[in-house]
Amino acid sequence: MTFYGVRGSTPCSCDANRRYGGNTACVSVDFPGADPIVFDLGTGLRFWGATFPSDLPFHGHALVTHLHWDHVQGLPFFKPVLRPGTRLDVYAPPPDSATLEEAFDEFMAPPYFPVRVADLPGEMRFHPVVQAEFAIGDVRVVSRSVPHIGPTNGYRVERDGVAVAYISDHQQPLDGTTTVPDAVLELCDGADLVVHDAQYTPSEFVDKAHWGHCTVDYAIRVAAEAGARCLALFHHDPEHDDATIDAIAADARRRGEALGLSVMAASEGRSISLGTVAAATR
Repeated sequence: MTFYGVRGSTPCSCDANRRYGGNTACVSVDFPGADPIVFDLGTGLRFWGATFPSDLPFHGHALVTHLHWDHVQGLPFFKPVLRPGTRLDVYAPPPDSATLEEAFDEFMAPPYFPVRVADLPGEMRFHPVVQAEFAIGDVRVVSRSVPHIGPTNGYRVERDGVAVAYISDHQQPLDGTTTVPDAVLELCDGADLVVHDAQYTPSEFVDKAHWGHCTVDYAIRVAAEAGARCLALFHHDPEHDDATIDAIAADARRRGEALGLSVMAASEGRSISLGTVAAATR
């Protein structure tokens, strides 16, 4: 897996965020011999696109959690989709009042953006998924609804006994409890790596409890309760600079160790081999 965008809400590249990065959600997962798969289409997508040959058609798959701007705004700048012969299959929960195609046509259209989806030289195919299990080649994909604001999926991908869960946006319970939804536990069950929303500290959550996200503490609880091997703190708040995330991650690692859980803070450009995830967290 490689992290190309780890921020939530808005891009925030600046000197204070240099080490962890300022691009929004985009994480690739590559299984040998399989088509490339990417979680979310945030601004980090531009950098993922730059890793592919410029003279060959591209065929890949995007598992999109939901349609908020920070998870789709990288699409128009994804170079492979600007080439004839490219095909990008997009899986996502449809909005309540439109199809997936209509939703993408709405945000990629004047006056919001000058180029429409239909104008892209590459082909995009849309697949509405909610509570689903399907295959991308020989990779098994599970999607489940996750509490957030609007229809939102979490995903699990697995092959050859290796599994990763991606829960980018997750509303912590508003009733003061720390109960984890069964669907989330199913996605994270025994995973080699859980990439999970960890946008707020407990003190920040007091004022932003209804904003659709969760605390670092809750992310640790999710991964530990599910018996995951490693947790990557993700969807960093744009107001958290490198020093702040360093401190958050150090505290989270200490608490994770007491639970038998390896914890890291996702950073832009970092790659992890899922077969050696424990070594990658040292």
